[in-house]
Amino acid sequence: MSYTAAAVLGVALAAALDLWVLRTRLLARREFWLTYPIIVFFQLLSNGVLTGRSVVRYDPAAILGLRVLYAPAEDLLFGFALVLTTLSLWCWHARRSGDQAAA
Repeated sequence: MSYTAAAVLGVALAAALDLWVLRTRLLARREFWLTYPIIVFFQLLSNGVLTGRSVVRYDPAAILGLRVLYAPAEDLLFGFALVLTTLSLWCWHARRSGDQAAA
């Protein structure tokens, strides 16, 4: 499986988890989309440092070739899937424990 295919699959699974399995519906919340650019900024900053200094390298045959601040565009997809999954699990757990402030 290519890095690109894995990234797209990760986003699809994270979205399914959010919308249909845990039913936290973060993707439908305005707050999620208004605050996500903050995460993207720091993700691009750290990815740029790691890939720009060749700490992390990618096989050109496994990625699309489109780069954002040195990092493959697929990294944005993986980051999105990671953040969405983490926040979905956090909200789901908060809802189950009765913590309405975090849910």
